[in-house]
Order: sequence, then structure tokens, then C-alpha cells
Amino acid sequence: MQQQAQKTKQISLKGSTAIVTDFFKFATNTILYQRGVYPADDFHLVKKYGQTVMLTEDAALVNYLDKILKQVNEWLLKGNVTQLVLVLLSKDTRTPLERWVFDVDLVRSADDKVLPDEAKPEAEIQKEIRHIIKQIVASVTFLPLVYEPMVFNILVYTKDSAEIPEKEWLDTDPMAIEAGMSQQVKLRSFSTDYHRIGAMVDYRYEG
Repeated sequence: MQQQAQKTKQISLKGSTAIVTDFFKFATNTILYQRGVYPADDFHLVKKYGQTVMLTEDAALVNYLDKILKQVNEWLLKGNVTQLVLVLLSKDTRTPLERWVFDVDLVRSADDKVLPDEAKPEAEIQKEIRHIIKQIVASVTFLPLVYEPMVFNILVYTKDSAEIPEKEWLDTDPMAIEAGMSQQVKLRSFSTDYHRIGAMVDYRYEG
């Protein structure tokens, strides 16, 4: 019996944007859980990317992330996001301890159509994301132990053309870790037909 070759399902710019936004949501949750920013009891297990990941149940945190990600999604659709950064800081001193950096490159515009034979399989995209999430989980093997309470901040770097909602977003400093006290580890990347996302962690090291 002849079998037809299964065609790769094409995703649109909107679909790619949803994948990137979703990834940032789960990457953020994984980091906040793994680094102990929130109590482990605040998280529950969900299946995502073919593996088990942690997702917060803290209502205030859920609302905060949803609000940020809704705006990030709008900026991504217009090609205005260049970088997303999750900064972990000392709660008492506000000293930056870790910066999780996700570079965002728009590799194709909405008008630049993807041919069926060129479309990247969604399973391959999910596999690449799974590798990054696993690296985040494994980061506890090389990141310094942090014994003090931490808080976090999310920085979104946009192009000058991006429309910034007044009173909701403010300009801020990059919360960089001082030169000479910084170590960097590059993580894997993933790509869709429209976006390429690079990842790295920059952490304070006073060895």
C-alpha cells in the first residue's frame, strides 16, 4: 500500500510569535523555580515540549507574567523586540546576581512567504526548545549557590520604532554585572521559519 509523504505544516508569523512568547513563559518559570526565587510549593508539573516542566500557581506572578507576555507578543508581531532579559537580584541589596539573556532575531518578514518544502517541522522546533529548557534545569550544576532571597525583573529591549504604552513601561538601566565579576555561559538556540532565539546566562562570580 502506498503511503503519502506527510507535508510539513507551515506556521505563520503569528504562529511563530506564539511559539516564542510561550517559550519565554516556560523558560522564565523554569528559571524562577530552579533558582529558588519562589518556593517550590508555588509550582506544579505540566507537560510541555515533550517533557515535564514547572509552572507557577502564584496568582500575582501569573498575572504579572501574562501582562508582560501580552505586550511582548504584540511587539514581536511587529518585529520590534531585539532582546528579552530576566534579571535575578538580591532582594536586600538589589545587586544583580544573574542575567538570563534571550536574543531575538526576525529572520523573515510576514510578507516573505515560506515555501512548503522550506517549512521547518514543528517537532524539530520543539526538540530545540526542549534542549534549552534542559540546559536551564542543568544550570544548577555550574551556577553559584545563592543563599539570600532573590527578586527578579524582566527587561525588554525594543527597536526605536516600537510604541511604548505610557505609565506601563519605563526606561531602566541594564542591571549589568560588573566587569571582572561576571561569567557567561552560552546556551543552545532555537529557530522557527520567522525567528531565531539565542540564549545565554551571565552570572556574578566572586571566586
